[in-house]
Amino acid sequence: MLQNNGYEVDAVVVVADDCDAIATAIENGTGDGARLVVTTGGTGIAPRDVTPEATLAIAHKPLPGFGEQMRQVSLKYVPTAILSRQVGVIRGRALILNLPGQPKAIKETLDGVFPAVPYCLDLIGGPYVQTHDEVCKAFRPKSAMKG
Repeated sequence: MLQNNGYEVDAVVVVADDCDAIATAIENGTGDGARLVVTTGGTGIAPRDVTPEATLAIAHKPLPGFGEQMRQVSLKYVPTAILSRQVGVIRGRALILNLPGQPKAIKETLDGVFPAVPYCLDLIGGPYVQTHDEVCKAFRPKSAMKG
């Protein structure tokens, strides 16, 4: 889905449900120049679900609106979305989003937040991403449009 929407996917990294391993993987990705890091899974309330803690531990700025929107989208499909702890944060010039673990829920969640991602990347000094409108129409103020 990321590639279909105009994003270049450099790497897929699989790590254990371990706070330090997750934080290190995110730090490595952003240190290597990634401007969008997407995690999947580990956002529930089970003891092994530690992705939000790992993400918040290395964050420079939390973006509560992303988590709120992701839960709002999920609530359309399942009442247990209130148990989700998805977060969005900024680390340096990278946006990090914690998504749910199920493929269907990942797609639904991305559909709900993707319109804001390109402009967010603009604001934090990331690349200008031109999305494919048939996949997801990005929102940018007119003053932020290029070409």
